[in-house]
Amino acid sequence: MKVVAIIQAHMGSTRLPGKVLKDLAGEPMLARVVDRTRRTQTLDEVVVATTVQPADEAIVHLCAERGRPCFRGSEEDVLDRYYQAAVAHQADVVVRITSDCPLIEPEIVDRVVREFLERQPEVDYACNTLPRRTFPRGLDTEVMRFDVLEQAWREDDNPAWREHVTPYIRRHPDLFHIHGVVNEVDYSHMRWTVDTPKDLAFVRRIYDHFGHGRFSWREVLVALEEHPEWLEINRHVRQKTV
Repeated sequence: MKVVAIIQAHMGSTRLPGKVLKDLAGEPMLARVVDRTRRTQTLDEVVVATTVQPADEAIVHLCAERGRPCFRGSEEDVLDRYYQAAVAHQADVVVRITSDCPLIEPEIVDRVVREFLERQPEVDYACNTLPRRTFPRGLDTEVMRFDVLEQAWREDDNPAWREHVTPYIRRHPDLFHIHGVVNEVDYSHMRWTVDTPKDLAFVRRIYDHFGHGRFSWREVLVALEEHPEWLEINRHVRQKTV
């Protein structure tokens, strides 16, 4: 089975416009996400999925410059963008990652993908945020078969859900067999995603500490044990809800 990670990215952001190209220790954030995702062992291909909007030409240019696959699709119907990108790249299994997660962890992506593949064909969808979040926010990984993505694409008629790709699957355990990957220690209070200037300041502190992008999430945990004050930078940022 061909396993394809699709990283959604666009320049529009209400709380931090252009965040995907913000600098992290000398590299654009999107490049950091792609490079960390490519360090996995279970993925056959990593694709950036952006929109047809003129503002996103910058993303297309970055991908071309780095020799990374880039697909362009709907701005608001992100489920359709994922589906069309999966069709274009002949994916049997789709891994969903978002471009605002520059600390995405190859080890965790591989764990979710492996647990999903080991449970085929029984499991339709796997993630590391159900039945409850135990990993830091910003290491989110979702895995699904193409036929499951296609079913959601065909049946989901809620525009708000389609914007967030997988709510139709996640909220229909009667239709889909869902597998949750849970960490032994609960780190759900940690916020490692980038939605606001404070989030960016936190992640920049991490990247500046290491000076490169090859660190592991376990090394970040050690750094945060040594510098617990860093967690205060974005502790009070609230996550948007679907």
